[in-house]
Amino acid sequence: MKSKEEKTNAIRSLEQKKLQFKVHDYSQSDAVNGMEVAQYLHENPDRVFKTLVTVGKSAGHYVFLVPVSRELDLKKAAKAVNEKSIDMIKAKELLPLTGYIHGGCSPVGMKKFFPTVIDASAENFDEIFYSGGKIGLQIEMSLSELQKIITYRLADISVS
Repeated sequence: MKSKEEKTNAIRSLEQKKLQFKVHDYSQSDAVNGMEVAQYLHENPDRVFKTLVTVGKSAGHYVFLVPVSRELDLKKAAKAVNEKSIDMIKAKELLPLTGYIHGGCSPVGMKKFFPTVIDASAENFDEIFYSGGKIGLQIEMSLSELQKIITYRLADISVS
């Protein structure tokens, strides 16, 4: 189910490693947020994850994946990466830092690897969805396959 259109860094990275994944194109939809993307794809919103990039008090950057149905708990997230506090980075900092734009940020294929934490709820699913590296694309894959390309840990980092 690979699309013939322009490949993103995320898709190129996954293909290079010969990993098992599916690409879902929602570019024909009017979906503007994660809940709408999940609805368009007829998926449980707890299984569709958004990628959030933060900066810690130490000035280190961190990536968090949380279900689109939930929010990142900044206190829990800071604790998960041993920071006193963390804040979301400004939208204008995202592209130069990661190579991705707001709404199309994938945890795979960033310019540089940052410590990554995925909400522990991901363990409830055989496969999760996350951004394919541009608005309109989602990647579906198992955590075990994802672990072959990025290092992450699981932690309770979200709140309803």
